[in-house]
Amino acid sequence: MEDSKIIELFFARNEDAIKHTDDAYGRRLYHLADNIVHNSQDAEESVSDTYLKAWDTIPPHKPQYFFAYIAKICRHFALDKLDWKKAAKRNAEVVSLTQEMELCIPDSEQERKLEGKELGNILDAFLRTLTPENRVVFMRRYWYVDTIAEIAARYGISESAVQMRLNRTRAKLCTYLEKEGIRV
Repeated sequence: MEDSKIIELFFARNEDAIKHTDDAYGRRLYHLADNIVHNSQDAEESVSDTYLKAWDTIPPHKPQYFFAYIAKICRHFALDKLDWKKAAKRNAEVVSLTQEMELCIPDSEQERKLEGKELGNILDAFLRTLTPENRVVFMRRYWYVDTIAEIAARYGISESAVQMRLNRTRAKLCTYLEKEGIRV
């Protein structure tokens, strides 16, 4: 079923909207959550919470990109679940990703000065400067939390090629942020 039809079901308050959302995107949402929490029950719970949140927020929201909308919700729930479960002990993969990106993200004082939306717009503009291949690899790693091995297998490239693309893209991001006046 097309996304627009699913959204119409949400607006009509038809519970089939959840079923059709699950049919269309359940596996992808589960994979996203499981990559973050590494626990099938927590991943399933994050997906279920996503459906409830979508039910509560559509309407009034009418997302233009339905999967992006629900993936953002799912990712948020999975990260919250990870924080709750791990408290001070962070998952090694998430810590690793954070450490990889911390050199490209502005410090907390600078970040407070920027509106979250403004930083998001800058990152969107940066992503548009990348080749489609590099953009996909970057997003798979830092948004979907795919492993290097998963990305390599998905796109038929070597793990070292994935790592090289990510290193170069992070360097480009640092340069781009500095050009935009954001101290890194």
